[in-house]
Amino acid sequence: MNNRKISVLGAGAWGTAVAIAVAARHDVLLWGRNGAAMADMAAARDNTHYLKGYPFPPALQVTADFDAAVAHVGQDGLLIAACPVAGLRPLLQALKGKAIPNIVWLCKGFEYDTGMLPHQIAREVLGDGVPAGALSGPSFAQEVAKGLPCALTIASTDAALCGLVVGIVHGGTMRVYCSEDIVGVEVGGAVKNVLAIATGVADGMGLGLNARAALITRGLAEITRLGTALGGKIETFMGLTGMGDLILTCTGDLSRNRRVGLGLAQGKSLDTVVKELCHVAEGVPCAKAVRELARRLGVEMPITNAVASVLFDGLQPAELVQGLLARDPRYESFNPTAK
Repeated sequence: MNNRKISVLGAGAWGTAVAIAVAARHDVLLWGRNGAAMADMAAARDNTHYLKGYPFPPALQVTADFDAAVAHVGQDGLLIAACPVAGLRPLLQALKGKAIPNIVWLCKGFEYDTGMLPHQIAREVLGDGVPAGALSGPSFAQEVAKGLPCALTIASTDAALCGLVVGIVHGGTMRVYCSEDIVGVEVGGAVKNVLAIATGVADGMGLGLNARAALITRGLAEITRLGTALGGKIETFMGLTGMGDLILTCTGDLSRNRRVGLGLAQGKSLDTVVKELCHVAEGVPCAKAVRELARRLGVEMPITNAVASVLFDGLQPAELVQGLLARDPRYESFNPTAK
């Protein structure tokens, strides 16, 4: 595809990594709201706060001017929203009424107050007239910025947008696949963060590789139960944005959510763990939102419920493990879509 103009809205680690990767082939503008931080990035040609040590390619420029970032993409470019789920609605509201040719988001989670997935937020704020979708999959920012191979999925019901995103992002060490199942893709990306906290707890307590395998497998069943209840397709959860993202986040040492679980297993408070991360761990707010959504839908999610109880109800990590082991398996279906 010919060179396109891309604006990445959000200069955290993942937004910066995607900007670096895409700038190998396109004209990219990275926007962040902190003017001083963006000036430092422009001078250093490096995001020294969130992704230090990965120099910006020549085609990557930075700005704190939001209107300039939006205008940069013109009539046929792409906006990439690289904010946490909590920041998606404000970002989209700032875009409302502007000329938006195409937009995708990188965030994974449920909006806590509403229980909405990102595509539902986008539809509510922007309406149905803007080509929009989720770009998701198993990917750590540091590895993408380093140029190591990864595979992502663009999920949208707009076939033209999917083709555009594949044309822009796919190439070099990055592969991009298409999916129409935006619900399944977003549910997988959201809930895997909660399960990574559980796996971090188990690993931090030294429970072994057998326990890790059990948690990941039963966690995939939970993701699938919730996702299919919301209208997702079962095959989506066996792919990159389900099983793939779950395996990476539960086992990779770069996983923020896994590190939350490891910290809790060491007896640290949640506040201390989050402060030490210096990054957003989406699994923390997502655990509460998913627990409430599952209760409303009548979907059984014992691991998610246990994680939420540790994070918000004072349950100790050892009690989490004891409670899960004490569950009677005769009443837990092998069918991952059974409530």
